[in-house]
Amino acid sequence: MIRLCVIGPHGRMGRAVLALAAGRTDLQVVSALVRPGSQAGAEVAPGVIATADTEAALAAADVYIDFSTPQATADIAIAALRRGVAAVVGTTGLGDRAHAALEVLSRRSPVLWAPNFSPGVNLLLDLTERAARALGPGFDLEIVELHHRRKRDAPSGTALALAEALARGRAAAGEDAGALEQRLGRAGDTGPRAPGELGIAAVRGGDVIGEHTAYFLGDHERIELTHRAATRDVFAAGALLAAAWLAGKPAGRYRMRDALGL
Repeated sequence: MIRLCVIGPHGRMGRAVLALAAGRTDLQVVSALVRPGSQAGAEVAPGVIATADTEAALAAADVYIDFSTPQATADIAIAALRRGVAAVVGTTGLGDRAHAALEVLSRRSPVLWAPNFSPGVNLLLDLTERAARALGPGFDLEIVELHHRRKRDAPSGTALALAEALARGRAAAGEDAGALEQRLGRAGDTGPRAPGELGIAAVRGGDVIGEHTAYFLGDHERIELTHRAATRDVFAAGALLAAAWLAGKPAGRYRMRDALGL
């Protein structure tokens, strides 16, 4: 049985992880970490009392799942380094401090950070990379992402991961990956589209869980690869799959595609 710590059990993703973990026979939630002064002391799962003590929450766990904030992600990774706990992290909008903390943690423990834990999205990343490689520079590349009105970062972490996948595909086709210059939105007299541009548009509104489309635009045809999430359960299920796969792995950095065997 893999012992699991859930970060932010009262958040949207935390609640989804707890709900789905209850139906697993290979994972057991043994602790939950909340912000100081929030809902510490509340029971979040049978026999699991939320705590604001990071050390205590991590001490009981083999793996922690973190969908929190960039600052909290960095702080928790630093604490996990002392405990040797494996990390499954889905926080987006990470800054240099959080990325550095996860990198240091990966020297002692297995770390899997992903901008999106949906198996379908990770297949989309694989397909976009292959399509960019196969189609080459004759097709213009664009990304459009849609999310709910409460999302704080733009473009989404998944959109940026799509941009990286497209760049890898172009590089594999013999084109310098640096030739893909990201343009975040367009306004005013931007002039004709440059051959090496990669446009990324972020749309916000309503209760959209997440939608991402990669466009391959040729002279007489276009290809659209789209993923739409109908519920956060797909992300929670993917994070639990990752946690079960990551437990016991050697220290290092891992990707969701590793867990899925892509």
